Amino acid sequence: MSEEMLWWSTRELAAQIAAKEVSAREALQVHLDRIDEVNPALNAVVTRDDEAAFAQAEAADAAAARDESFGPLHGVPMTHKDTHDTAGMRTTWGSPLMADHMPESDALIVARLRAAGITTTGKTNVPEFAAGSHTFNELFGTTVNPYDRTKSASGSSGGVGAVLAAGIQASGDGSDMGGSLRSPASFNNVVGLRPSNGRIPHVPPGNPYAWLSQSGFMARTVSDVALLMSVAAGPHASAPGSTPDPGGLFDLPEFALGADRSPDLTGLRVGFNPDLGGLLPIETEVAEIVASTAPVFSDLGAHVDAQIPNLTDADEVFNVRRALDFVSSWGGLYEAHPDMIKESVRWNIRMGLDLTGAEVASAESARSRLHSEIDRYFTGHDVLVLTTCQVLPFDAGIEYPTQINGVQLSSYLDWMRALCLISATGCPAISVPAGFSESGLPVGVQIVAKPGADVELLRVAHAFEAATGHHSRRPAL
Repeated sequence: MSEEMLWWSTRELAAQIAAKEVSAREALQVHLDRIDEVNPALNAVVTRDDEAAFAQAEAADAAAARDESFGPLHGVPMTHKDTHDTAGMRTTWGSPLMADHMPESDALIVARLRAAGITTTGKTNVPEFAAGSHTFNELFGTTVNPYDRTKSASGSSGGVGAVLAAGIQASGDGSDMGGSLRSPASFNNVVGLRPSNGRIPHVPPGNPYAWLSQSGFMARTVSDVALLMSVAAGPHASAPGSTPDPGGLFDLPEFALGADRSPDLTGLRVGFNPDLGGLLPIETEVAEIVASTAPVFSDLGAHVDAQIPNLTDADEVFNVRRALDFVSSWGGLYEAHPDMIKESVRWNIRMGLDLTGAEVASAESARSRLHSEIDRYFTGHDVLVLTTCQVLPFDAGIEYPTQINGVQLSSYLDWMRALCLISATGCPAISVPAGFSESGLPVGVQIVAKPGADVELLRVAHAFEAATGHHSRRPAL
């Protein structure tokens, strides 16, 4: 059963534990054995605490034996992204400066997962301070792609993407500022959702008014993403930007085990344009794979056109807000230890420190215009569909691609501009497996909905997933 269990969905594993067909301890042992088996080649899991994990699993089994009520993820083992605080387990952000950082409390997303019953087993690798969509750092080294171990697993949630693709676990938590849930989802043939602002609230000690970076989830199926959102979403008293809807909003019958998976998108209005009308340079093979998904939407009954929103203001909004957020988060460490921070992080911080009041005000005006444009666009469309990543998984030995189709890129952000532009809009966005290159590398398609329409977005992604089945292909580890 252990080999079969590796590829169960989170819903399936939770159901088996709840039915006492599998114990939490058995599930944990399979999980840890799989880490032992594949992680030396992938370098995705960077921190473990087996002793504490077994104590949690045994407590879960004892509660089940007493027929106590328990959460929907009772006994499910899970690692966490190494940017999310875990009480009593180090959280390093991939930085030598934080190598011994031991949080006293959990990040909200981790706390809500634990309240739902998960067993915390360790942490997954990230780029230093989560900067960049390639997971490497001086502390732990590089995480590689399970589909080709010479290639990047992307980032910053690259460790999460790799453990899902490798059969270590079926779903996991991450975060997304400029694509850090969507890009590794594309590179690892899994699903990654960037939720609307406020779905998983920002709470102190972080900035409760933050909006560019969002916590969220990756999984091997859309259904599992919906399950994790159902336990982690919902308002919080200390979060002024949180939405009032409870997490139960995501607990819908069509996502349940055994639900009818006959996909139907009749009447859906789709703006389909992989490169946003020539705005994005895209590798030829990626563009061809994403373009080939257009008939999927029309065959499911959707009306498809090539119209896109005007995203002229999105670059300014993203670049200014990201720079300010880096100053807010890491400016103090930069001043104290500039030589111990990688150049891409220093570049972001310097950009923020150099901003003038007029530039910040200009970006706020641009954000207002962008908000109005997004409102206008989604009066005539339900979703926008474009590429997730502009390139195939690239050589793990480089920091980032410097050109696409001969077009030189000016910064480490340019190769993931398809993601950054969408982040600036505040829209929920999801990457879903869309196919494979001739060499067997995964490619994702990015589906975007209006702010607040997270559930509707998951329904569309669920239908696309059911119609294509690309998510069921596994790497040959």
